[in-house]
Amino acid sequence: MNPRVVVVSPSEPREDRVADAAEVLRGGGVIALPTETFYGLAADAFHEEALGRLNRLKNKARDAPILLLLGEAGQVSLVARDLPRPFAALAARFWPGPLTLVVPAGEDLSPQISGGRGTVAIRVPGLVLPRAVALRLGRPITGVSANLHQAAPARTAQEALRSFGEGLDLVLDGGPATGAKPSTILDLSGPRPRLLREGMVTVQALAEIVSGFEA
Repeated sequence: MNPRVVVVSPSEPREDRVADAAEVLRGGGVIALPTETFYGLAADAFHEEALGRLNRLKNKARDAPILLLLGEAGQVSLVARDLPRPFAALAARFWPGPLTLVVPAGEDLSPQISGGRGTVAIRVPGLVLPRAVALRLGRPITGVSANLHQAAPARTAQEALRSFGEGLDLVLDGGPATGAKPSTILDLSGPRPRLLREGMVTVQALAEIVSGFEA
């Protein structure tokens, strides 16, 4: 059966749309929704069956980690521990926004999220919609890109549907995504911060907060 498609404003989503999406996730569903760059696939970060479905849809390797989107910085405590010293300053400066931080994973976090690496990649997205869904759910959601391996990222709900079709339970159609640069990824889990990808947040902006990181 084809998934439901619900039109929603990504910057000012109606409460009933957000509540509907959170209920689908709570029941183990997988949804497609826009982020500040492209469309992503969201599942409840603490629902093992949903995470398994997500990995099968994406055909991800078992050791491939899954990015998490947080409703607010306070949800960090649900998925991470032993936060490195630069974390607070970076989160205060760049969240909500396109900076993904890799930190030590919480003890209760599924290995399907961490990929068995002991770390987790987290972000409070700049777009309101995914934040609102995570807040209504009460815990982080996944934010992997809504495209098949080596395929172009999905910029529209229709492109996400073409890639995953009946594998989805709900599609939140927020119109075309911006297609902007991806988030910058900074790994804080090692002895020194390490830049894994430069995206919308520049190296120069990071250097104002953190010095001596590996590029």
